[in-house]
Amino acid sequence: MTLPANAWNWISVWLRNYLAWKRVAVASILGNLADPIIYMFGLGLGLGMMVGHVEGAPYIAFLTGGMVAASAMTSATFETIYAAFARMQTQRWEAILYTQLTLGDLVLGELVWAATKAFLAGTGIMIVAIVFGYAPWTALWPVLPVVALTGLAFASLAMVVMALAPSYEYFIFYQTLFLTPMLFLCGAVFPASQLPRVLQYASQLLPLAHAIDLVRPAILGEPCLGSGLHLGALCLYALLPFFLAVALLRRRLMP
Repeated sequence: MTLPANAWNWISVWLRNYLAWKRVAVASILGNLADPIIYMFGLGLGLGMMVGHVEGAPYIAFLTGGMVAASAMTSATFETIYAAFARMQTQRWEAILYTQLTLGDLVLGELVWAATKAFLAGTGIMIVAIVFGYAPWTALWPVLPVVALTGLAFASLAMVVMALAPSYEYFIFYQTLFLTPMLFLCGAVFPASQLPRVLQYASQLLPLAHAIDLVRPAILGEPCLGSGLHLGALCLYALLPFFLAVALLRRRLMP
């Protein structure tokens, strides 16, 4: 009852969320784009005037890679800890579990839907960057699959947090103590190489660092070193928390 029953049941959960979301799609997309675009232009144009070039690239182009990955992180996380949590709290999950779907089907559908929201957010940021000349069109093809995988990884982590949190008030700790520090530790805003050596090693254990190390070289037209390692790390962050979240949710929903 906890693992996915088959390879396609989750689609019905995804479709249900899509049909509910499409009525507010424009407002939702604009909301997901606002924060990273403000960072990109506010820091990129303002701070970029003083910084100039970073690692051989204009600062705003350097920043764009971090903001694309960060947009996937925040979009997938917020969809999970707020929207999915609301669906669980209002007994919509309970109604779904009275059907032939298992808890694994339900959780997988929610994770893929959150990854879809991350994909849309990352696509929007990339289109803005391309229009303003901060990224080439050719960067779309290698970047967007990474954005989707990043969204899946962060949605999976957020599902564990959601399974443990008694109420909405507890999510602020996850945001301020985990998500916000990653923006600075993982090189989204400035090169991680400027950090003390201990923090550099610590940052390589965080999922956002692997996402940025895949996205930024594609945007800057540079070779990506260790792409297999980065992809493998994101896959582990997507897979392992999924099983943990399902186990925790089983205890919570099926005592």
